[in-house]
Amino acid sequence: MSFRTVDYVEDVSPGSGALPPRAWYPSSDAASLSLNGGWRFRLSPTADAEDDAFAEPGYDSGGWAEIPVPGHWVLQGHGSPIYTNHLYPFPVDPPRVPTENPTGDHLRLFDLPDDWPDLAEDGCVLRFDGVESCARVWLNGTDIGEFKGSRLPHEFAVGHLLRPTGNVLAVRVHQWSAGSYLEDQDQWWLPGILRDVTLLHRPAGAVLDFFVHASYDHRTGTGTLRVDSDVDGRVTVPGLGIDVATGEPVTVPARPWTAETPTLYDGVLATEGERVPLRVGFRTVELADGLIKVNGRPVLFKGVNRHEWHPRLGRALDMATMREDVLLMKRHNINAVRTSHYPPHPAFLALCDELGLWVLDECDLETHGFTEQGWRDNPVDDDRWTPALLDRAARMVERDKNHPSVVIWSLGNEAGTGRGLTAMSEWIHGRDPSRLVHYEGDRTCRDTDVYSRMYAPHAEVERIGRGLDGGTRRRRELPFILCEYGHAMGNGPGGLADYQRIFESYERLQGGFIWEWIDHGIEDERYGFAYGGDFGEELHDGNFVCDGLLFPDRRPSPGLVEYKKVIEPVLIDGDGARGTVRITDKQDFADLSAFAFEWSYQVDGETVESGALAVPALAPGESAEVKLPQPPPAGPGEVQGTVRAVLAADTAWAPRGHVVAWGRFPVTARPVPSVTASTRPVPGERLITLGPAAFDARTGTLTAIGAVPVTGPRLDVWRAPTDNDDGAAWQTDTRYGPLWRRLGLQRMRHRIDAVETEGDALTVRTRVAPAAREAGLATVYRWTSDGDRVRLTVSVTPEGDWTVPLPRLGVRLGLSAADRVRWFGGGPGEAYPDTRSAALPARWESTVDDLQTPYVRPQENGARADVRWAEIGGLRVEGDPEFWFTARRWTTEQLDAATHRSDLTPGDTVWVNLDHGQHGIGSQSCGPGPLPQYYLRAEPAEFSFVFSELG
Repeated sequence: MSFRTVDYVEDVSPGSGALPPRAWYPSSDAASLSLNGGWRFRLSPTADAEDDAFAEPGYDSGGWAEIPVPGHWVLQGHGSPIYTNHLYPFPVDPPRVPTENPTGDHLRLFDLPDDWPDLAEDGCVLRFDGVESCARVWLNGTDIGEFKGSRLPHEFAVGHLLRPTGNVLAVRVHQWSAGSYLEDQDQWWLPGILRDVTLLHRPAGAVLDFFVHASYDHRTGTGTLRVDSDVDGRVTVPGLGIDVATGEPVTVPARPWTAETPTLYDGVLATEGERVPLRVGFRTVELADGLIKVNGRPVLFKGVNRHEWHPRLGRALDMATMREDVLLMKRHNINAVRTSHYPPHPAFLALCDELGLWVLDECDLETHGFTEQGWRDNPVDDDRWTPALLDRAARMVERDKNHPSVVIWSLGNEAGTGRGLTAMSEWIHGRDPSRLVHYEGDRTCRDTDVYSRMYAPHAEVERIGRGLDGGTRRRRELPFILCEYGHAMGNGPGGLADYQRIFESYERLQGGFIWEWIDHGIEDERYGFAYGGDFGEELHDGNFVCDGLLFPDRRPSPGLVEYKKVIEPVLIDGDGARGTVRITDKQDFADLSAFAFEWSYQVDGETVESGALAVPALAPGESAEVKLPQPPPAGPGEVQGTVRAVLAADTAWAPRGHVVAWGRFPVTARPVPSVTASTRPVPGERLITLGPAAFDARTGTLTAIGAVPVTGPRLDVWRAPTDNDDGAAWQTDTRYGPLWRRLGLQRMRHRIDAVETEGDALTVRTRVAPAAREAGLATVYRWTSDGDRVRLTVSVTPEGDWTVPLPRLGVRLGLSAADRVRWFGGGPGEAYPDTRSAALPARWESTVDDLQTPYVRPQENGARADVRWAEIGGLRVEGDPEFWFTARRWTTEQLDAATHRSDLTPGDTVWVNLDHGQHGIGSQSCGPGPLPQYYLRAEPAEFSFVFSELG
């Protein structure tokens, strides 16, 4: 075989040899053979380093490696992954790519099963569901074509080339190609055959392409089905008594498909040569009255952006992982997913059909890196590239058009503007007028049916809701969504409840999609999980790739738990004084009949009474006030009431009793802890004693309470800045993390001005301030005791010009022996001022280690909110008022210095923070910072703690 050129790699065309795109279906009665599994593999440094001889039958690949397909060779020991947010990791000179172009040759030898149909009579198709970024394919030595479009299917007719045994499938995959310029999504660059490879038998008269049109008329309660097919046949839906020819419409009474009630009817498309199972969902999507409506009703998207990710497998997901994602979404009240920024594995959409999620299906297109040159030479505004753009649009639409879950097509993401996008929009509108078209970059909405933005701050979103946003008349008459908001990088996102309140206040605002679903951390023995820069990349964007509601191992983060609470489908608003609870159905389509309701009363965080609560099956948007049983008799404790909405029966996505919503409300107030000062401080040569407490005589620092040694406490204002504290370098808004460092809050000095033992109190006067700055905090510690307990009252007065809020305000102390923690307060997970909706006041218990939130890049974490009391290391601490509680086996400074979890080494001391206040979190890693009401301003403050030794 002669040496071949590789001009196709830099050709802007989508490829050659592939069949026209068509609808995907998971199975039929036609034979199929999966070619997934072990493939022989050879990696070359350039596209032309090797000739084509490896594709010939009989080639000796004995010295090659073996890798699993689907997969990415850089995650299988061959080369390294690269992470960039938007920068191209090669010189921008479209369509040219570097000479250094890692190229993977793949070989798969296979025999046909003994029962495979006669090759002389029928055809066969070889299907690739995804290859990054450019592939050339040979079968039995014959070149059958090449293609680009990494997350899109490509099929080739191969029946004439197959043999009963000894078939040789050869695939050459190039990491870089002209197609790479169209695939600059915020993710790892991971070459390889990342999705399934399948051989499909195509008997005479087999199904080619078909389009299931299944609309629903909400006025008559009927569905109309018409299946257009390239090959004539019949359509049967036994559950509806349907038996009609293809192309013939039929209208019958039917239940509609929605994300809340995902009713699917099983049917069959039968042609002369094949029977294809259908799953039919009746629903109508329209732009009406300036709103996105489904089945005549507006929808509110409570969504998430989902990249495909697995910490070991990259984007090569298996069915179990995809199902786990959908189940987790449903269990956390998510109702919509944007397939950022490419069509997902087609089986994922089948799961969305089955379990119920609205889908914004996004094309495999992003050219974000051209922003570095003012969008000059952007392919979407270059007619040479338009055929490739239309090919990508067609392969998405044709593949996914029969999924009822798909309600909006998206042209792509962050690709600027241009003629190519207009061409895509026109083609999609013409091919499928039954769905809407989205593209966030189209600020005039010339080509789209939705006004979409990313990371707009709360105030701007509210102005848009009120119709005060300006812009073209067309745009002002369109519905609005936030296709990305709530950037979930590290600790956060904050402010979700505030966004949701705005969404629910204005009909034009139809919700949004959190960025994003999962951290893209790569499992790594050095760090636990690796991120950008950990593989020696010359260009990278660090841990910006870890910005999900799930940790890389798919454990829910506190951000996901918060989001679940914020978007609950039932609003539960209790009034303890009146003994009632107001229940509101916040769903768009379903009544409350799927839920059971439970009431309970808690005294000091422990449940003392509970029972079932009768709630009418309210329709969407309806409310009812329900009388609660009498609370327990008044006593010395704090009484709270709780109402929960749980699943009344098992569902496909969660068992009976799964909690979908809850409300907690006060009945009687919490008694404030008090200590009557009845013991005076006793000065000694080295110690001062006061009740059970001992203090250093020179500094007035607490050293012990009873037999419990204590280091501190002393004022603490520093926290290890979160990703959202630090913000993004490109943002023009104030980023407080860098300002805190510049001010020196991480290196505060503590000057002792006086230690006084007059009267019944030990008073220590100090000034806490950073070197090189005049601003400081005059801090007074006043200790009193009743003989058994000691009370610390901390008074803080800012001095000088404080131009920034504080990260935190409280005291830090050290305990030499501590493991288990008990507390009455918010839990079970962490919470901060603008991320506390899900913090349920109750009695909780944990180990110190389990209090930590394992963010991939270490940062401030683990605070429990609204704590009344906590018990740790032999001490009980009560707060006046409630406080934030944090405990960890390393100092804040050590946490701040760490870049990976593996950098944190537990010490001999457990450091405990008792905070009067915390600064909000926000989402400034790529969005707005905390709202002003969540700022911890440098203002005079006073707070108290009561310490006692546990018996």
